Amino acid sequence: MTSIGGAEMVDWNLAVATATRLVRSGPEVSRDEARAVVAELRRHARTSEEHVRAFTRMMPEGVTLPETPVLVVDRAGWVKANVAGFRELLGPLLGKMQDRRAGAPGGAVLGAVGGKVTGVELGMLLSFLASRVLGQYETFAPAALDLPGNAATGGRLLLVAPNIVHVERELEVSPHDFRLWVCLHEETHRTQFTAVPWLRAHLEGEIQTFLGATDMEPGAVLERLREALQSFAGARPEGERGDEGRSLVELVQTPEQREVLGRLTAVMSLLEGHADFVMDGVGPEVVPSVAEIREKFQQRRASGAGRLDAALRKVLGLDAKLRQYRDGERFVRAVVGQVGMDGFNRVWTSPNTLPTKTEIARPADWVARVHGRGSAGSEER
Repeated sequence: MTSIGGAEMVDWNLAVATATRLVRSGPEVSRDEARAVVAELRRHARTSEEHVRAFTRMMPEGVTLPETPVLVVDRAGWVKANVAGFRELLGPLLGKMQDRRAGAPGGAVLGAVGGKVTGVELGMLLSFLASRVLGQYETFAPAALDLPGNAATGGRLLLVAPNIVHVERELEVSPHDFRLWVCLHEETHRTQFTAVPWLRAHLEGEIQTFLGATDMEPGAVLERLREALQSFAGARPEGERGDEGRSLVELVQTPEQREVLGRLTAVMSLLEGHADFVMDGVGPEVVPSVAEIREKFQQRRASGAGRLDAALRKVLGLDAKLRQYRDGERFVRAVVGQVGMDGFNRVWTSPNTLPTKTEIARPADWVARVHGRGSAGSEER
């Protein structure tokens, strides 16, 4: 794990090894059952494309979407794919930090130690997430022999079979219906990025702006981290409040990063909410038990898996992810109700027609701005 200028900032191989060692294997299934699950998920991924395309009307008739590999993986496979994606996305920032550190006294030694520590920490985080993710469209994934990606963008669709089986058993719902329901959500994400050519570059640009605003001085980062921990421990001086309810991830950001985060939150709320809206909209036609699945799944999302799980979700900012599903779905539902599906699809015209964070909470404001009509200022609930 060495490179010109010293050891890498993150020992990526150690991150994979740590996560795969710590993550649980998943529910007990026979070899024949496992093969049947994989085959069914692949079938559902193919049929979902047709359902999502017809419902969203995001692609003109006769236009073929770029081919995107569908990978049915176990938890270790999900870890490996995500480490590859992290390495690709974080490369420019880590390279800049590494160059800056290389000239410091003892930089090489500190880098080697720090890279291993960070690798272990990343591995621990991924081991926690690997048992919870059902599926994922990897937008920035680099293609590899064992992890193929779209020829043009590198994107690929991941379906985590052990987690899907675990949740369908826990909820006691129809496996056939639940697997198709999950595929509808992930296929919507694939459609978003393949049908809207500028979306990937826009999102990557925002993320790189966010990363580029990171304080390069370790002391500044540590100082914000110390303040964040004080706020969680209730040790902040009297009168200094206002950070309650924010995650540790949010609290260690610079003011510039918080501005970018607001824009990213709006985009991610749109993407996640749209996927939830589509999976439920298509559902009644092809997933007979969609109402039961949605009700039980929402209860599971809200409750988590216990006190430790709730605490980790809070610290990592995963509660914000749950709000994105809820707020984004409300936005999409409200806009489609006012201007129809084709009117909603104007959101994909350009970055300028994406909703702001405020408009996600106030859909009528987006309708007024983009369509020039509606009662701006009325709040949707």
